[in-house]
Amino acid sequence: MERREFVGASIATLCTAGSGLAAPADQQRDIYELRTYILKPDKQPLLDEYLSKALLPALKRMGIGPVGAFTEPPEKDVLRLTVLMVHKNADEVVGLSARLAADEEYRKAAAAYLTARPDDPVYLRIESSLLAAIGGMPKLDKPDATKPRLLNLRVYESHSERAATKKVEMFEKGELAIFRRVGLTPVFFASALVGAAMPNLTYMLVFPNDDGRKKAWDMFRGDDAWLKLKAIPEYADKEIVSKITNRILTPTAYSEI
Repeated sequence: MERREFVGASIATLCTAGSGLAAPADQQRDIYELRTYILKPDKQPLLDEYLSKALLPALKRMGIGPVGAFTEPPEKDVLRLTVLMVHKNADEVVGLSARLAADEEYRKAAAAYLTARPDDPVYLRIESSLLAAIGGMPKLDKPDATKPRLLNLRVYESHSERAATKKVEMFEKGELAIFRRVGLTPVFFASALVGAAMPNLTYMLVFPNDDGRKKAWDMFRGDDAWLKLKAIPEYADKEIVSKITNRILTPTAYSEI
């Protein structure tokens, strides 16, 4: 077996394991690539140009997407711009770099980005993770990109693989339904396959604005079904969640999500 085939098969195997409820037999789970570019704020125009004029059009030609691009307020003169790519299968992930390199239109549009000098880089580093949709939500639910919206990206780290699987089970057996009912509208839910802070469950929610986000979370915290669910000993946070990272994201003008 060639290396590319082996990597693709390995990812596909991981996508079917350890996440509670199974997806319908005829429905393959999405694979998500989450990239965060860490850069100086004055480099954002060049990165925006690359993403909107080179990368996203190339991905569209390949049938990959939708693709989201989101910013956060700068911290200590450092900006984080996060890109979410939705893949149909592992082969798309494994073959992406080679397909981009072979795309003449992409190379031309990306020239300024690709030829950045080492003393004047576009970004400081890229943080990347690969995620597999959970069985309870096997496909991304794309929000209306023509409307104002705010995204909430959350990462639940666990102390062991067993605990991480239990947290996924908790969402699939009750918490996800409560989310939908109180206005915590999901975009995706996925388990990390590759990346930092593993094992973890990563998910994204969408709101019309920040007031809507705060109102929905307040409703959730006081919901009777949630209070009953979290009181089950095996689902207590101290047993299955060791750290929660909460990020508020604003979509760029060219974001498809």
